[in-house]
Amino acid sequence: MNEKMEVMIELSKHGGQAALVQEGLPDVLDVMTLLSLPDHLRKTAVTLCKLEQATAEEVAGNTKRARAVESGYLNQLVLMGYVKKERRGRKAFFFVEKENEEKEVNKAWAKS
Repeated sequence: MNEKMEVMIELSKHGGQAALVQEGLPDVLDVMTLLSLPDHLRKTAVTLCKLEQATAEEVAGNTKRARAVESGYLNQLVLMGYVKKERRGRKAFFFVEKENEEKEVNKAWAKS
């Protein structure tokens, strides 16, 4: 818990959102969202963001966990609304949809 607080303090000192942009993480998975996720889901989410788009097998290769475990974690993230899933043939690809986020932000600015 102390480690999470230290991360939040450091990010607030250095402009929180700017740090995410540098890491290439989309806004939907901002610092607070990532910190609110359990460790096992956070590791999967950060790995998926780095890969941009991947199958459970590819994520498992990076996290060194079993494919079935990563598949379960990715599907949890889909149900939570943080990740999108697209089937191509027999494979399921997971990704964080960046375009819709930008459209939603633009709509919000247009309304205000």
